[in-house]
Parts: sequence; C-alpha cells; structure tokens
Amino acid sequence: RSCNPPVGNLATGRTPLTLTTCGQNSTELYCFYPDQNLLQQASHGCGQPHCTKCNANQPDNSHLPADMTDDFFANPVSWWQSAQGVHREEIRLDFETEFYLTHVIAVFKSPRPAAMVLERSQDYGQTWRPYKYFSVNCTATFGLQDDLIEEGSMCTSRYSDAVPCTRGEVIYRALSPANKIEDPYSPEAQDLLKLTNLRLLLLKRQECPCRGVEPVEKPQRFAHYAIYDLIIRGSCFCNGHAEESTSEPPGSMGFLGEPGSCVGVVHGKCMCRHNTAGDHCEKCAPLYNDQPWKPGDGKTGAPNECRKCRCHNHADSCHFDLSVWLASGKRSGGVCDNCKHNTEGHRCQRCKPGYYRDRGKPMSSTEVCRPCTCQPMGSVNTTFSRSWRCHPKTGFCYCKPGVAGPHCDRCLMGYWGFGENGCRPCDCARDCDQHTGNCFNGYENEPFFNIPIGGQIPDLVQMPTNESEEEWKWNDHEQGFSALRHPEKCVCKEKVLGSVTDFCQMKYAYVIKARILSAHDKGTHAEVVVKVKKVLKSGKVKIARSNRSIYPESWTNRGCTCPILNPGTDYLIAGQEDSRTSKLLVNMNSLVKPWKAYLGKQVSDILRIGCK
Repeated sequence: RSCNPPVGNLATGRTPLTLTTCGQNSTELYCFYPDQNLLQQASHGCGQPHCTKCNANQPDNSHLPADMTDDFFANPVSWWQSAQGVHREEIRLDFETEFYLTHVIAVFKSPRPAAMVLERSQDYGQTWRPYKYFSVNCTATFGLQDDLIEEGSMCTSRYSDAVPCTRGEVIYRALSPANKIEDPYSPEAQDLLKLTNLRLLLLKRQECPCRGVEPVEKPQRFAHYAIYDLIIRGSCFCNGHAEESTSEPPGSMGFLGEPGSCVGVVHGKCMCRHNTAGDHCEKCAPLYNDQPWKPGDGKTGAPNECRKCRCHNHADSCHFDLSVWLASGKRSGGVCDNCKHNTEGHRCQRCKPGYYRDRGKPMSSTEVCRPCTCQPMGSVNTTFSRSWRCHPKTGFCYCKPGVAGPHCDRCLMGYWGFGENGCRPCDCARDCDQHTGNCFNGYENEPFFNIPIGGQIPDLVQMPTNESEEEWKWNDHEQGFSALRHPEKCVCKEKVLGSVTDFCQMKYAYVIKARILSAHDKGTHAEVVVKVKKVLKSGKVKIARSNRSIYPESWTNRGCTCPILNPGTDYLIAGQEDSRTSKLLVNMNSLVKPWKAYLGKQVSDILRIGCK
C-alpha cells in the first residue's frame, strides 16, 4: 500500500529568521499590558501597563526568534519581539529540503497585524507565492474579496481583529473545503502542499483598543510585534513510499527519537520502501528501474512499487530507457548497467564476443560465460559478426573450408590435410585418410551417425536451446553456414500422400523402399547412405538393391536434412533424380513415409494403374 509519514511540527528544532529583534543593538524599554487583564472583558479596562527592558544579549531579558519555535508546553511564556516602531516585519523559516505543509498557527502576544501575508517557496527562496492574505479590509488592502463573503478567496478578515489583544491566533489550513485533494501525491497536491521555505510578512501594526485614553507611558513603547508560538504542522515529503524519516543516511545513527537526536524534529530524509530511493523516494533504487517510477497512489492505496531489472545477477544497477519500454509494449524498460562476468545486452543475457554460454551453469552464475577455445590453425578470424570468435550459444568455432569439430581441430568427413588453409577434399568416391589422403574402399572405416527427430546431423554434441528468439537474434549473414554450427532445431513440413492425381502430378523419378544407414557432412552438402530393399520405380538413374547415397537438397540453404530421416528405419521414399550426376535427390516435395506394407501396395497400385 502507499505510505504516509506522521504529521509533526516542522518548526521544532529550527530557528526562524526575522528582520529585527528587540534589544539587538542596545537595551530597549518597552511596555505591555498583563495577559490576565487583556483576556477579560474590555469593560474592565486594560489595567496598568508593565514596562521592562529587552536586551538580546542578556538571557533573562531577551526575546529571540528561537523563542517562537521552542516547546510551548515547557516554555509557555517565552516569545519573540520585534524592534520598536517597525511596521513591516518578516519571519522566515528555511527548510533544508522539501516538506509537505498541512497548517500554520501563529499565537501573538501583541495584537494581531491589521495586514499580513503568508507565503511559501518551492525553490529554496528564489521565488515566492502567497498561501493566504490576512486583513481587516481585504478589498482596501489587497484588492481581494473576503472569503467570509466569497468562499475560496485568497484573503480573509477572520484573523485580523485587534481583539483579543494578546494570545490572538492566526490559522491557515492548506487543505480546506475550498482545496479538495483526492490524491495527496498528485502534481496538483504537490503544487499546493510542497514547500522549502515559509514566511510571514507582517505589514501593518494595530493598537489594542482597550488602552486608556491617556496613556501613562509613551505610545512608541507599545509599538512592536510579539509572537508567543509559531507552529507549522506538516510531514516529510516521501511520495507515498515511506512512513518514517531520518536526518541521517539509512543505516547510520540519528533516527527520530534515538539518543542524540532532537526529539520531536521532523526530519526530511525519507526511509524509503517499495524499492525506491532518494531523500524523498523520488526515484527507483539502482537495480529497480524496469518500469517508470511513480508516486504511491494516495487515492487507491496502490504502492506503485519499483520493479527489479532482469540482470541475472550480473549488474549492480540499471536505468530506465523509454525506447526499450515502448518497444516492449510497455512491459519492460530496464537496461542493465556495466554488465559483469563477461556478459552483455540489455539484461546481461548473452556472452561478450570471445565467450560462449556454459549450458551446465544457470544464467545467474558468475561463470556462465566461458572463453572460446578455437584451434588457431583451423578457425577463421573473420565471421559474419567479426567480433565473435565462436558461436555465443554453443562455443562452436567458425572453421576454415573442410575443417570440422567444436574447436575446428580436424578435417571434415571427405577432407584431408589439416593445415593453415583448412583441409582439402578427398579425391575419392567416399572418404579418405585425413593425414595421407588415401581413399577408403568401403564403409567400414566411416562412422555411423544417428539423425535425430528434426533432421539435424549431429557431427557435434547437441546443445539445448531454451532461450527466446529475442535474446539470441542473428543477422542475415548466417545463411549458408553448415548445420553442424547451427544448434537450432530444424522443423520439417512433411509431404502427405494425397489423391492419385496429386501423387501422379509430382512425376517422381524414383520410388524405393530403403533403410537409413548413415549420414555424412561434406561441407557444401549432406550425403545420406541407405540400403535399397525394393525398387518400385526408377528413371534414368539405375537403382540396384544395394547400398547407395541419396542427397537432401535442403542441406545448403536450411542447414537441415529435411524431410526427416531416422537411422535404422525403413522408409518409402519417392523423389527426383539428377541424371547428369546420377544422384537420387530428396527435398521438401519428396514423399518420405515410414514403410508400411499397405502403403507400399497402395503406391504400387497407383504406379501400375493410376499414373499413365
């Protein structure tokens, strides 16, 4: 919920500034009528005045500005008094920071002024604006209507009567029926309630009307302003994010009410909640800027907490970025600052160039990014993103022509002669010795590869891929790289066996039953070795019931062996041929189905009867 600090007396512990003080330069003699006489009915008269001296440098005879703001219960008869004969006096209270005002009470020892203005500043005294005008005649003095006649007027005569001649009060309420505020932290409320300075301009004295016709003492000895108490009620300004305040930074001594602190003082530094920070909780804490800061909602009670940035424990702070916020549909706008542990990105979610993600560790680990370990002779320095020495998701290095392996430390199948220029193609129908280039005559020396569901040729260890696309976005230059360096899962849309007409329109060059044996990465293409078990149709390329190769056309531009071919499984395969090279081709228009006897009979019948 939104928080509200307690209201206290902002004047406590703070000393006002005045233009004059009685006895400032020398001892002054002044006169006054005793309070008990003045508080009685005027018909009893004012009685005999008392005259005494005032000297600001003598504690027993001084009436200093601080006497207005001392404890009025402990010192009920202490007061401040101006110099004699002044008409214009100013009482000013400067705060060290911003506060919220609720009301002001001034208790006068002298008769209340005939004209007075209460003003506030919100910029530490550079500019001033009136809260209220006070006058016995608002229209004559200020040209304003009296609020006793016109509710909501800026002027009132309510507190300007000379009677009572002592202990008369002047009261101002910041929140009144005329100033209705629903949300105390709204801009409108802040404009009205927030202040850094407060001052009273005393513009015109007036005499006590009960004084005798022939005064015993000289009139100028009664000509002064005097105030018993100045009470300024308000609270620290915390934007709805704190219930307590302190004069010290969080974590240090000096909290309100603690030993050594001034009891009753309303301090200006908020003890922030809701992941906020600042003297007034006016900003989010360093790592909590994922959405715009807002004040607490005093109307609904919503706390409007600051939300933590997703930096995966790799940053100590973040900042709010409006463009990121808008691009996310106003869901997340935090950008992490100074990512640590070799990470980078708005959320420290990827590894820096020259490092890759260790899948064995959580993203929050300090060791999640490991340095690339590429074989200098077999890897290339220039890739489609020049600063990347290896794939940031897997650590697979970018290899020279004919080179393979996660670290580019050996030749591809069908290549030999590992060196500065990569590896050279074998001058053989099949594979060759990687050191000598001598050809192998059969399949005995070739490794057997399992092709997983999804059609990837796993020459390298498969890596899980659980990041979102947005976190690992690639540019268009990646096209044409071998699938062995692409850990993304392949998705193949399978051709279905439709009507007789659909099947015949494809004009397949061959239809066979074959078992998948192995797969080989030839760098520029893939080669899948099958054992042909039955030939239902053949074209110009002769097909025998023996081992032979078929060539997935999708290899070069997709990095996948589509359609899906699982090892050890018998398939019905219908595809095209390249008569010039005598190759059997398989692509996304080919019909590839796990072999079923009824399916073979159905296709045989179509070939025999349906396609003419």
